[in-house]
Amino acid sequence: MTVKKILVLHTGGTISMHEGENGGVETGVENPLTGVKLALPDVDLTVENIFNLPSEHIGPVHMLQLQQRILAAKQAFDGVVITHGTDTLEETSFFLDSTLAVDFPIVMTGAMRSSNELGSDGLYNYHSALRVAAHDDSRHRGVLVVMNDEIHAARFVTKTHTTNVATFGSPISGTMGLLTKHQIIYFYDLPQRHVLPINSVAQNIPVLKAYAGMDGQLLELLAAAKIDGIIIEALGAGNLSKEAANGVLYLLSRNIPVVIVSRSFNGVAEPVYDYLGGGVQLEKAGAIFATSINGQKARLKLLIGLDNHLDDVALKNYLHQF
Repeated sequence: MTVKKILVLHTGGTISMHEGENGGVETGVENPLTGVKLALPDVDLTVENIFNLPSEHIGPVHMLQLQQRILAAKQAFDGVVITHGTDTLEETSFFLDSTLAVDFPIVMTGAMRSSNELGSDGLYNYHSALRVAAHDDSRHRGVLVVMNDEIHAARFVTKTHTTNVATFGSPISGTMGLLTKHQIIYFYDLPQRHVLPINSVAQNIPVLKAYAGMDGQLLELLAAAKIDGIIIEALGAGNLSKEAANGVLYLLSRNIPVVIVSRSFNGVAEPVYDYLGGGVQLEKAGAIFATSINGQKARLKLLIGLDNHLDDVALKNYLHQF
């Protein structure tokens, strides 16, 4: 068998933390995963401790650093495993999936229980991620998230529970694959990915969740705050109150891109209702529907589109794509 060379990038998170004497989960000075040796047949590991941060402290600047490290490594390795905190893992995985045109597996994993807690899942998930990254069937699938014996596509995965070890799910697409004791099984292939390069992550793009009785005041205030775009997690399939809709019209009049997703956990956002605040009229006014992703992912996708200077039509098409 051919020896697979796997690059491991540790970034911190619960998988590298420990429970302190007071019961709180803490970050240590050193990432203990750096010293973990997991023996897999025909796998040669290169391990780097690129960050040691809670995932709440990781933002687009760190994501870009990871992306650049993987680009620099693509000629030397057969796969990459990234350990990461779970709170923003879906965002980092989506960013990498949207900006890396590589054919080797990139696998992200983490833990819901720290290293010294009862039932810690970190080492098991780490071992599972290495297995997936070294498997031939994992190639050409984009970025994968592996936890709790399941494989998810970065495009659709999201964190669904605050503490449960089975927290990650893919509500639109379902689980992409699973691990057994001796097998790695994939259930489906993804639609074609649309990958764009990225050089800068300086854009200011807030995410706002809609609610009953929402007015347009906050939207007008944001328009004066030098934002580069805004994501609105709208009601249902993509609807707003008439007052909030007027706020959207104000943003659009200032040439600020407005992207609509749904605040609902499942389903896609699409223009269905034709009244002031309904999705049909919002789209006619110039708002863009990001069909298949949640607010935090739409923010990153808009950031990538703006960095590539897409015109209005190209930006709309890019955000529409699954």
